[in-house]
Amino acid sequence: MKRRQLIQAAMAAAAGMTAWHPLASQAAGAGGRVIVVGGGMAGATVAKYLRLWSNGGLEVTLIERNPAYVSNIMSSLVLTGQRSMSSLRFGYDALKTRHGVKLVTDEVLEVDAVNGSVLLASGQRLVADKIVLAPGMRFDLLPGQTDPSRMPHAWSAGVQTEQLAKQLAAMRAGGTVLLTIPKTPYRCPPGPYERACLVADWLKAKKPGSKLIVLDANPDIVVEKDNFSKAFFGLHANVIEYHNNVEISSVDERQMVLYTNGGAVHGDVINLIPPQRAGKLIEQTGLATATNGRFAPVDVLSYASLSAPKVHVIGDSSATTQPKAGHIANQEAKVCADALVRYFGGLAPDQAPVTNSACFSTITRTQASWLTVVFQYDPLSKTMQAVPASASASSGWNGDNFDDMNQWFKALMVDSFA
Repeated sequence: MKRRQLIQAAMAAAAGMTAWHPLASQAAGAGGRVIVVGGGMAGATVAKYLRLWSNGGLEVTLIERNPAYVSNIMSSLVLTGQRSMSSLRFGYDALKTRHGVKLVTDEVLEVDAVNGSVLLASGQRLVADKIVLAPGMRFDLLPGQTDPSRMPHAWSAGVQTEQLAKQLAAMRAGGTVLLTIPKTPYRCPPGPYERACLVADWLKAKKPGSKLIVLDANPDIVVEKDNFSKAFFGLHANVIEYHNNVEISSVDERQMVLYTNGGAVHGDVINLIPPQRAGKLIEQTGLATATNGRFAPVDVLSYASLSAPKVHVIGDSSATTQPKAGHIANQEAKVCADALVRYFGGLAPDQAPVTNSACFSTITRTQASWLTVVFQYDPLSKTMQAVPASASASSGWNGDNFDDMNQWFKALMVDSFA
């Protein structure tokens, strides 16, 4: 697949199907009510498309505790000073005014999966026919961690992103940066490797003589191995030191030391990306029964929880064979929205859903690579399986890909939030 074909395919996938849905009139007549918890990529998209595809017939309430969403996609560019936090911030005004989504700025304390209700921190209880949970990801604290700002993960864009950027800027030339990669599954599989390349390129220019040590808990580079191997062991070989199968047992925040199965490692700046699990509500509601109790198993035809069919789980918190990434969250949300419109129209979910995963990776501050794959439903395993012929990656990296990355990001955010 050529680069232009990729960007066109990625944008088409982000744009989704037409705003018209064949069951819009039936869904509108049903007068159904849906509560969506979480306003990230998955939650915002499903709320928008439920309204679009029901022709405004379904009542959709989006509950989000924050006034705006801050994208983790592209946030590593904040570390190198190439993007501002404000450029990653997306509000919910269009969902309210253009699409008629009811927005509640509050925190959900409890989900009643049987009766279909949620309890808010304000004391209010809201009831619906269906509840869609999209609470994102939680990050484990490792033994010895009491102050996450000392070794920020910056894997949920916001305060920690700014903290890590300041620590890098303040580090002496010739210093050592540690970047850890947890075992899969974690949010955005290529993301840590991409960040390592970007930071290494920045260190060359801004902190000469510095070193970046990558401690990967996985047996090998988990995605886009050819490009990242060439970058790690070729382009950035004088900066990056890569170690696989490294697991962290504890940390010493005061001494800035990580204790691993290979011994103690010291860093002047430590980007500690820890193991991850579904949002707290998933565990509280008893839905986190997959991947050693870390994520929620779902029926990928509708993303209904396997243990609570009135509740649907999308995005990072769901346990599927698809990567945990913003583009896939957008895709899962559309499959879920389509299934719910069909449900309120009196029909079963589409029996052959297709999703697309596309991403770009910054290999330098001005050049990027890309990767894409299509997933389709396999009725035998009841999972989404990658279509082998669809998997494609760039051969190397260049500036045109970097430009296309910005177009892809803009299209994806418009599709979810505008």
